[in-house]
Amino acid sequence: MQAYSDPKRASDPHALPDVEVFDALLCECYCESCDDTFEAADPWVGAPWAICPDCAHEVRARDFITPLGKRWYWHSCFPGCMPDSDPFGPFATEAEALADAQYNAEE
Repeated sequence: MQAYSDPKRASDPHALPDVEVFDALLCECYCESCDDTFEAADPWVGAPWAICPDCAHEVRARDFITPLGKRWYWHSCFPGCMPDSDPFGPFATEAEALADAQYNAEE
């Protein structure tokens, strides 16, 4: 979903939405380097790997072991363009992700 970081801009006919809210599968990952598990977004949202937060080891998508369900994320992005930021999240609902994007928008 495309949205405005400042909802007041939605009525401006010359303004473009600057936030994208999207869902992705949250997975539990296993890091064999430190023998621990951690949560990461579906590997196909960004790259086909995740970085272990404990040891910085690169965990490949094949080691994503347990899907935990859909979560919501947002990033800064103009329509038709690559994202301007890393994804923020996860959030339990689309509304929570949008509220966070609008609360944290740069003035």
